[in-house]
Amino acid sequence: MSVFTQLESNVRSYCRSFPAVFTEARGSVLTDENGKAYIDFLSGAGTLNYGHNNPAIKKRLIDYIESDGVVHGLDLATAAKKEFLETFDQVILRPRGMRYKMQFTGPTGTNAVEAALKIARKVMGRCNVIAFTNAFHGVTLGSVAVTGNSHYRDAAGFPPGGTCFLPYDGYLGPDVDTTEYLDRVLSDSGSGIDHPAAVIVETVQGEGGVNVASFEWLRSLQAVCRRHGVLLIVDDIQVGCGRTGPFFSFEQAGLSPDIITLSKSLSGYGLPFSLVLMKPEIDQWQPGEHNGTFRGHNLAFVTATAALDEYWEDDHLASDVTRKGGLLRSALKAMTEGAPGRLSVRGRGMLQGLDCESGELASRISSKAFEDGLLIERSGAAGQVIKCLSPLTISDEQLLEGLHILEESVKDSLDHETVVQQDMVGVAK
Repeated sequence: MSVFTQLESNVRSYCRSFPAVFTEARGSVLTDENGKAYIDFLSGAGTLNYGHNNPAIKKRLIDYIESDGVVHGLDLATAAKKEFLETFDQVILRPRGMRYKMQFTGPTGTNAVEAALKIARKVMGRCNVIAFTNAFHGVTLGSVAVTGNSHYRDAAGFPPGGTCFLPYDGYLGPDVDTTEYLDRVLSDSGSGIDHPAAVIVETVQGEGGVNVASFEWLRSLQAVCRRHGVLLIVDDIQVGCGRTGPFFSFEQAGLSPDIITLSKSLSGYGLPFSLVLMKPEIDQWQPGEHNGTFRGHNLAFVTATAALDEYWEDDHLASDVTRKGGLLRSALKAMTEGAPGRLSVRGRGMLQGLDCESGELASRISSKAFEDGLLIERSGAAGQVIKCLSPLTISDEQLLEGLHILEESVKDSLDHETVVQQDMVGVAK
């Protein structure tokens, strides 16, 4: 790993937690240069919902490259873009009764968020945006302004503005409906909250610690937005594309967002690709007002279309995610029995988290799991939540094997903690 330490910036992060040089990736398994295999519960932070080098998607990509299909085309009309537009409309939007215009932004999720915020402010003629505690929407200047974690905000170099943060569902306890507070401050000219252009929300806060908003809270949030003439932006970058079961994470709540951001698993193959969906009346851009050299990556159009064809023509994958999500949750709950009151589980579908309360304990668990052949990351403000993000297509056998490694890592880490506490008591005596 010395070459990375010597030549790569200090900003690198994941490779510090998982110090290995990876050479191969297939399905739900990564292999390092020494031939050691790791079950992947990281999935590119939710970018590889269909696994590494998915054969059906890979074939379409190789065929396109070998045919000398257009790779880079700015926002020129290409056959690959046309096929994606038509397929996404026919397979995803129309069956759900959704009418949206599609904007292809720069290839990262944060650029989709930037575009969503810009068009919301442009259309509404107002600057303020409401975001939520523990939100994560990206780290460029616009998106970091609606991101809650001070670790990212402080790196901006100046105080990000244009945002008011309000409590997410459950932040003040399970019996407090924080949308009532939002309704109140938007109704009161003395609240000190400038009337916002939009509210931006994740239905499940993945990076924020796998915090799950109830469907009732989400519906109430939408109603408040409608009542006060505020746009609703749903950031589905990590929890969309089937992560919670349906293609969109908000479907079961019955939401109709004004703007939706997608990225990560949208390309289906790990290629950079981002998309903003907006209701037609919101599409008030002038040509080129928001652009980027790599907007609409043609290779990603190809793989995204292949993923839609392969997995979204029916509800088989969505149903399987629900089933596997049940297996995942049951296994995690069983792990909490070894530490009553210390560990808890939360999540939806195949995004589940094990809250360890302590970032130190969660780090120990993650490190031990890596030693034993499992990649799994942490989230939450203090890194206290172990976040399970395996590919949606993982086999039951590999899912259970990964969970077994995690279970043993939890036991080992709790035992270590007990020994340390006993040693401290002995020293005190």
